[in-house]
Amino acid sequence: MNIIGIDPGLTGAVAIIGDYGINLIDMPVVAKSTRGKQVDGAALAQIFLEERTRAFVYLEQVGAMPGQGVTSMFNFGHGYGIVQGVLYSLCIPFQLVTPQKWKKHHGLIGKQKDMARTLCIQRHPELSGQLKRKKDIGRADALLIAEYGKSIQ
Repeated sequence: MNIIGIDPGLTGAVAIIGDYGINLIDMPVVAKSTRGKQVDGAALAQIFLEERTRAFVYLEQVGAMPGQGVTSMFNFGHGYGIVQGVLYSLCIPFQLVTPQKWKKHHGLIGKQKDMARTLCIQRHPELSGQLKRKKDIGRADALLIAEYGKSIQ
């Protein structure tokens, strides 16, 4: 069975831990008809089509964050809904996991956000090329969510 972790933001990612190894995929996005971007549900569905019969997904449970504007929170929630809609429509079983739960499991509570990326590079040096930029934090978060899921299977 493949274990999939999803960090659901526009800068998030999908991490697939399978028999063949680890695959890190940036969250697919598409330009909106107005300005900005949104999660590309069709591209996300394509990622999952081959995985759906032998996968379990752990999706980060997100909510409103202090200091964010109404528009940005609406857009973030919209993308989160697209991810859930794709999972439901493809009948892929999933479990929501809070950031506190997976971060505590990895010893990241109270640590700087970039520590997730550093931890992934330490554990998986073969992936360091995919995790070298600060903006690769979404990939690291998705991988740690998947590893959390794998540990409780």
